[in-house]
Amino acid sequence: MPPTHAQTSDSDTAAGSQFYEVRSYVLGEKGDEKTVDHYLENALLPALNRQGIQTVGAFAPSPNDTTGVNAIFVVIPYDSLDQIATVRDSLASDSDYQTAAKPYLDRAPNNPPYERIRSELLSSMACWPELKVADGSLSNADRVYELRLYESPNERVGDLKVEMFNNGEVPIFLDCGITPIFIGQCLLGPQMPNLTYLTLYPSEEARQESWKAFRVHPDWKVLSKNTRYAGTVNRIDKFVLSPKPYSQM
Repeated sequence: MPPTHAQTSDSDTAAGSQFYEVRSYVLGEKGDEKTVDHYLENALLPALNRQGIQTVGAFAPSPNDTTGVNAIFVVIPYDSLDQIATVRDSLASDSDYQTAAKPYLDRAPNNPPYERIRSELLSSMACWPELKVADGSLSNADRVYELRLYESPNERVGDLKVEMFNNGEVPIFLDCGITPIFIGQCLLGPQMPNLTYLTLYPSEEARQESWKAFRVHPDWKVLSKNTRYAGTVNRIDKFVLSPKPYSQM
């Protein structure tokens, strides 16, 4: 399924050129957000940076999120699948990480700082082959994000939803002020098959206006009525997120 997005310069290498872990620290009712924040800010993110992973996102549900989820979302980009194991093994021998992570790692087994950790692993797609953080966006304190997961009823139609993105959906996003950070097809995770993406907006008002524009965009009206893509999504999870102060996205 060849991509048509104008920003894709090499269709042979674009898809799968990066991988993304979307990790959720589900706090639940008894979680200790401050401990997890301290661990992420002072231990995990610096350790990942030392290993060459320079752009790690950390987010929490914004006041406008309606899911009721109490979690911290972390996005970790990888250049290869091998890098995932390398990063994990390196943490064990990183003395700076071990020292900074001690308050988190030394919690008693019956007093964990979170309810559970959930992760999914994504492969980049031809329509947006590399993670991009818009220039100057980190200085905007009003910025908000959306993390969306489009779950499909089976693998065949899940691949069709990927094709739909590759063949026209992203240019409509850009026309409407919906700025992708990453777009990926799920390789492993608790909700499969799915397509997951993170988008950025300068403000909550801009987010709402962008999606209003998307729904009435003439190209979307044509694409959404294409019978080839009927029934490709049977569940959408949408999280409206605010960046943590230490987020690198």
